[in-house]
Amino acid sequence: MSDKETVKQELLALGSEWAEAMVANDADRIGAFMADEWVIVSERGVAPKEHFLEFVRSGALTHSSFEMVGEARIKIYGETAVLTGRVVNTAHFGGQQFDQEEWSTDVFVKREGKWLCVLSHITPFDAEFEKMREEKQK
Repeated sequence: MSDKETVKQELLALGSEWAEAMVANDADRIGAFMADEWVIVSERGVAPKEHFLEFVRSGALTHSSFEMVGEARIKIYGETAVLTGRVVNTAHFGGQQFDQEEWSTDVFVKREGKWLCVLSHITPFDAEFEKMREEKQK
């Protein structure tokens, strides 16, 4: 296995472990995957690590499912890697359940031998657009 393939397998395993931590609603485990400067970008704006983790710690934000669908796209640039994939999850926030399907991009940097996420970006998945795109590829 090439070095790049090894890194890709490491990142896929890391993504699975992170998803398990999300479903366990364990803020400390979730935070261990993030660099101190981590932020998440969504349609609601930019939120820093501590803001996100505080929602988890308080129980205001929980997940009952979280999984990658299909094959992830992973690009490696030395000590930086970008992982993009489709994620299906069920979140609970503000007393409401949200069944989400979204595109997620995570930017990782390798520090002291460990991959840490510095940025996560999520955007809603558009099923109609995806169907149209797949039909054009036939």
